[in-house]
Amino acid sequence: MTTSHAARAKDVAVIGAGVVGSAIARALSGYQLDVALLDARCDVGDGTSKANTAILHTGFDATPGTLESRLVAEGYHLLKDYADRTGIPYERTGALLVAWDSEQLEALPGLKAKAEQNGYTETETVGPDEVYRLVPALGPGALGGLTVPGESIICTWTTTLALATDAVQRGCRLLRSHRVESITVHPEETVLHTTAGDVRARWVVNAAGLGGDVLDARFGHDRFHLHPRRGELLVYDKQARPLVDRIVLPVPSKLGKGVLVSPTIYGNVMLGPTAEDLTDRADTSTTEDGYEFLLEKGKRIVPHLLREEITATYAGLRAASDIPDYTIEVDTGQRYAVAGGIRSTGLTSSMAVAEHLVTLLGKAGLRLRERTDLPDAPRMPNIGEAYSRPYADADRIAHDPEYGTIVCFCERVSRGEIRDALNSPIPPRDMDGLRRRTRAMNGRCQGFYCGANVIGLLDTAARSAEREDRR
Repeated sequence: MTTSHAARAKDVAVIGAGVVGSAIARALSGYQLDVALLDARCDVGDGTSKANTAILHTGFDATPGTLESRLVAEGYHLLKDYADRTGIPYERTGALLVAWDSEQLEALPGLKAKAEQNGYTETETVGPDEVYRLVPALGPGALGGLTVPGESIICTWTTTLALATDAVQRGCRLLRSHRVESITVHPEETVLHTTAGDVRARWVVNAAGLGGDVLDARFGHDRFHLHPRRGELLVYDKQARPLVDRIVLPVPSKLGKGVLVSPTIYGNVMLGPTAEDLTDRADTSTTEDGYEFLLEKGKRIVPHLLREEITATYAGLRAASDIPDYTIEVDTGQRYAVAGGIRSTGLTSSMAVAEHLVTLLGKAGLRLRERTDLPDAPRMPNIGEAYSRPYADADRIAHDPEYGTIVCFCERVSRGEIRDALNSPIPPRDMDGLRRRTRAMNGRCQGFYCGANVIGLLDTAARSAEREDRR
């Protein structure tokens, strides 16, 4: 059954509830505006934002002078501060670029100079002795390296959820499962015809990720074109974590940034990604060729890693643009704005993109009156390993024994955490959403042991929600 949200036009409708769209909706909801956040999927952060290398970038290697370089540098500090306030788990692990041949070694001073052009001055070129001191498990043959101490790992799932939750608590209307099929632009408003009814808005912001160019074309523009670039990754068991305590990067080439080895915020080690250009914007399948390619690369970087158990493989799609920079512009005549071509750096730059776009909207005529009644930022549950998890918090368990009742033993997820996720401001609607909020079924057994219990809890919550809807 479809529902209509056409009774009253929103001031702004933001299309796309990924990390960038959620950040924009949050920022707009800080003003006296009626904001809606739409997404085609049944959850926030369920597209490009959910599957990436989850690195909080300093922006040291961005192209100097671009909008991307400025917003990544600004976003790094904004997101780090926001993570401290909301509990988004992150770890400042630092990164090491490794030169494996003379050409890569000769490129290191230029990368250091580029970092300084981007305002990042903490990089240092080091010789092979220091490279192996920093990463003893590195494969033989490294000639030197470049240290980037500010690079960090972060939970991309919690980041998007925190921004969207903040927006909702500020009064933004979240409309999930609202795929925009077509639009009608009127003199005073735009009607978004979605799969769940019409949504009217005076202004529209396009943060639709991989669908951004398609939506942009519906407003009559032809300024950037996107194609999906699939990145496959391998996730190794937590027993591999002692091998890699920082992000290990290759020296970038004309073909891209290459394959990295990185610890994850959840205690695993990740190897990837591949970079395969596709035409299918929904193809997140993993492949035998990708698997073999990554194993071959891993054998060179950290050979001992290949002795460890792979617990998961997954693939994400990045929005590769034919424009070598972000496209963030406002069409004043149609009261329409776009944040397009936001590559994998969008996780880091998201809050800066939001600030920049809101400034452009204000200059274009959107009335921005700051609110004085904003609620506190949400405090997100910790699903990372850098800080105490509920199962290890004796005081918390004494207050509520549900936090001591383990449901998923691989990831040590308690019944209390699942209950909290199901009762949160943006509850999950499917198993993947619950995984992203709690890590349940993401461990070594991939739900073989706990699956029935976890799915049962989700189904019970869904039936309860249906009963409430009927009242």
